[in-house]
Amino acid sequence: MSKKAIFACFIAGSLLQIPLVNAQVKASFSTTNKKVKVIVSDNEPGVKFKTTETLKFEDSAQPGETEVSVFVDPSKSFQTMLGIGGALTDASAEVFYKLPKDKQKEFLTAYYDKDKGIGYTMARTNIQSCDFSSESYSYIKEGDASLKTFNISHDRAYRIPFIKAAMAAAGGKLTLFASPWSPPAFMKDNNSVLHGGKLLPKYYQSWANFYGKFIRAYENEGVPIWGLTVQNEPMASQTWESCKYTAEEQRDFVKNFLGPTLQKQGLAGKKLIVWDHNRDLLYQQASTILEDPAAAKYIWGVGFHWYETWTGAGQQFESLRRTHEAFPNKNLIFTEGCIEKFDFAKINDWTLGERYGLSMINDFNAGTVAWTDWNVLLDEKGGPNHVGNFCFAPVHADLHNGSLIYTSSYYYLGHFSKYIQPGAKRVAAVASRDNLLTTAYLNPNGNLAVVVMNKTDEKIDYSLWIKGKAVKTISQPHSIATLIVE
Repeated sequence: MSKKAIFACFIAGSLLQIPLVNAQVKASFSTTNKKVKVIVSDNEPGVKFKTTETLKFEDSAQPGETEVSVFVDPSKSFQTMLGIGGALTDASAEVFYKLPKDKQKEFLTAYYDKDKGIGYTMARTNIQSCDFSSESYSYIKEGDASLKTFNISHDRAYRIPFIKAAMAAAGGKLTLFASPWSPPAFMKDNNSVLHGGKLLPKYYQSWANFYGKFIRAYENEGVPIWGLTVQNEPMASQTWESCKYTAEEQRDFVKNFLGPTLQKQGLAGKKLIVWDHNRDLLYQQASTILEDPAAAKYIWGVGFHWYETWTGAGQQFESLRRTHEAFPNKNLIFTEGCIEKFDFAKINDWTLGERYGLSMINDFNAGTVAWTDWNVLLDEKGGPNHVGNFCFAPVHADLHNGSLIYTSSYYYLGHFSKYIQPGAKRVAAVASRDNLLTTAYLNPNGNLAVVVMNKTDEKIDYSLWIKGKAVKTISQPHSIATLIVE
């Protein structure tokens, strides 16, 4: 057969395969005999996860130029959802055990029950102390580079039982990753766990061994560790626990110490996450680290926070998109975010949740596979925090009367975590007007979850349009809705 004939057969075969693959994808979801359940939360009393209507699809021709539509195409799929959750910190654990037993049970149900709560499946925790600890502490005695004194007895008092209670409430499993805020003081050039400083090169191996010690210790307590970040906020010199790395330093630490050490210790299956800081420098950090194959082979993904607004940078979602395009085989994971500068007078402010909705929709649409909030629970002061860095959480405990306060961010988070299951595939979704934000996922159980957010003061009539079928509904001002097609 001539080269020309072979090429023609190849093209013909390829063209024959393309419709077949698409047909298989399209056949996996159809609007036939399906209805749309509209579940809404807004700032009106009683409108929280409220099913407002159930709609039936009708034939719909080309939408008009002035009509507002949310277009969803389940045949075009992207990343797989790993999970959504929040951080199980010392502060959250301490507050939890100050609550009455009935409120502890309410809290666990609210976050982790898949039916009665919002079904969290992810979690983060701290390695040694962080700002949301009541004090600075270490797992080893000062100067013990050999780690012979390694002991997690501090965490057995509150944090480990708290994590295990959350795991049980979630059905026995949480995808848990851990992050260090600082190595012990003697390992750093400023001889302090606070105020930044750098890890001294002579302790690189000892610090790498420390991660393995932590994993083994927690797993011996019945708490599986799914993954690790190398360092929380490696570009920040904070008044609390912190340690600085350049991108090159983090790359070389992973390549020459942490990656090989985890392998030697039989922990190569733990997911290693670099950066774990703000979106604005994410591309520079990711490219510096991941362009080195010797480092990249150990790395599962790139973590990020949303605090770049500190620098006046805004929320840099383009950094996520460019990073995902450049390194499609590595995962993006949101590892921390919260509303800072706690003020009890603003605890019922609806904009707290809108910050979450804006971030989550844009982060997921940029390729993010998992989203982890900061503290799941804080007290009525936004703590405890040993350096006065008080913040908002989705749920606060008023320890004066033993009550729980659910902020709007709890409901916004829930419109994703409650209805989008781990294993769901993000599918194409776009609104025809920028006053609506949207993302959509096809769940493993076969239903389609479409999140629609309206951050304006206006009521917006729109259609959910899927392949020539549509339903008409209304997006209320300052609302978030999840439309379940099943």
